[in-house]
Amino acid sequence: MFMPELPEVENVKNGLKDLVLNRKIEAVTVLWDNIIKDPADGTFQSTISGQRIESIERRGKFLLFILDTHVLISHLRMEGKFRVEEASKPLTKHTHVIFRLDTGEELRYLDVRKFGRMSLVEKDNLLSHPSLSTLGPEPVAEALSVQWLSQFLNTRKRSVKSCLLDQKMVAGIGNIYADEILFASKIHPERAGESLSPAEIKALHGSIIDIMQKAVRAGGTTIRTYSNAHGKGGNYQQNLTVYGKTGKLCVNCQTPISKIKVAQRGTHYCPTCQI
Repeated sequence: MFMPELPEVENVKNGLKDLVLNRKIEAVTVLWDNIIKDPADGTFQSTISGQRIESIERRGKFLLFILDTHVLISHLRMEGKFRVEEASKPLTKHTHVIFRLDTGEELRYLDVRKFGRMSLVEKDNLLSHPSLSTLGPEPVAEALSVQWLSQFLNTRKRSVKSCLLDQKMVAGIGNIYADEILFASKIHPERAGESLSPAEIKALHGSIIDIMQKAVRAGGTTIRTYSNAHGKGGNYQQNLTVYGKTGKLCVNCQTPISKIKVAQRGTHYCPTCQI
């Protein structure tokens, strides 16, 4: 099971900025009501219609379409995708929301599993929206400090893998990058957060920033069907060291990579490098 994480969503954002920035949304059609989390889809449609896409940002795994008076918050979940198509192009059966643009094109949201969700909130209330209000710092040097990680981890008895997946500690990390970060830090995924030494937390901090930055630059990781708004996949899968490598030899010590379940997620690690 693969869910786009921060690097993938960042690249979707960048592609959308190329395609729809400053476009006016003339009308909205919702073909699957459950995609709209809030408000009720009638209000969602009427409020967005007539607004211009001023900017497109990202917070954690959420896409933020900054409009004239509101912000559209989009969570892609597992299979959500945005595509810009000519209005004359036939819809696929997985097209669930259509934003008609003033160019005559349509920004279409497609989702095979229908797990994605959209919310609409007034600009002034954006940071208090439940989707964003509890998110931790972004995994970049300017926002994430060793002190914050220490403060968070020092009181956690649960696994460090679980902590990495907790969006309250760091925003945007999911299963793939958590495994890669722990391998780079030489930390076993089942270690309790509170058991990490100051040196290990410093190593974890460095790995978080380094790996997430490299993954963004590589366009994210393409597993299964992920692609950006231009329909292009990422390349970071070529750099994966443990995720999806069960039974293959560790790049450092040639021990076969193991897979266990931690925090209810399939977890890959090296039994020798991550004691």
